[in-house]
Amino acid sequence: MNNSLKLNKDIQKRAQQTLLQEATALQGLANSIDNQFTTVVEQIHQNSGRLVITGIGKSGIIAQKISATLNSTGTPALFLHAADAIHGDLGMVQQDDIVLCISKSGNSPEIKALIPFIHKGGNLVIGMTADPQSFLGQHSDYCLHTPVAEEACPNNLAPTTSTTLQLALGDALAVCLLEMKDFSAQDFAKYHPGGSLGKKLYLTLQDMVDSESKPQLHPLARLEEVILEITSKRLGAAVVLEDGVIKGLITDGDLRRMLKEHDNIQKLQAKDIMTPDPMHMPASTLAVEALSVIEKRQINHIVVTDADGKYLGIVHVLDFLNQGIN
Repeated sequence: MNNSLKLNKDIQKRAQQTLLQEATALQGLANSIDNQFTTVVEQIHQNSGRLVITGIGKSGIIAQKISATLNSTGTPALFLHAADAIHGDLGMVQQDDIVLCISKSGNSPEIKALIPFIHKGGNLVIGMTADPQSFLGQHSDYCLHTPVAEEACPNNLAPTTSTTLQLALGDALAVCLLEMKDFSAQDFAKYHPGGSLGKKLYLTLQDMVDSESKPQLHPLARLEEVILEITSKRLGAAVVLEDGVIKGLITDGDLRRMLKEHDNIQKLQAKDIMTPDPMHMPASTLAVEALSVIEKRQINHIVVTDADGKYLGIVHVLDFLNQGIN
């Protein structure tokens, strides 16, 4: 057991050392940002073509992630595997494209073979390397330096700290370009229509409300009518309307409280049971905003209205969970 405890402590210590070492390297990267980075961002922003990002090995995987991040934030980008590029895929690079080459050493054979052909095509080359004096550093139009003293790997071999810096610098590029483009949450939603993330950005109460199931009652409705309406529409609630005006809301919780508070329930009507002035929101309200109100007020139902306050239906808290919004 003592050996196990020692092992656990060693694991925790090594994990902490790894993270602290990479954090220190990230701080060094932040301090190294200079006018070269600013110029690169401006060149990409002003360019009419795409940003083609290439690399090999672990740097290639980072290049794919950076490409995906840029595409999702409004900067057209694509990944080009450096080895494939010199075996036929170089045709992916169009005349107005800028090429970003990522390599820790900057001396990978594939990169050395690729760079001259990119220059021959007249494309701007941006290098991202830990060694500005490398082939990539010296043969790029602009060089983004990722200063790596050593990898977090105890053998100083496995790409760890170096790829962390590459990834972080790619994020910095994407965020700067995003802000220069005034890329909004609405723009982001266009590229993320699927999944819970997309729904949080575009789904409204209008998309959630069932206009065919609008449980409603007159204030003078008898108790049996109230129970029938609530149970038949399966939303656990019904809106009390008079001349089209929302007067109140009756939930299944109100029914339970009514049974506790009244000995004689035969003469009760909807107006005697309802909660006056229920929480209601226009159909244009984002679902994520409506859920925030539900959670803050600790209620289960939102009455949905149109722009003129006309009753459209009810959305239940479970509807948000069913849509993957929580």
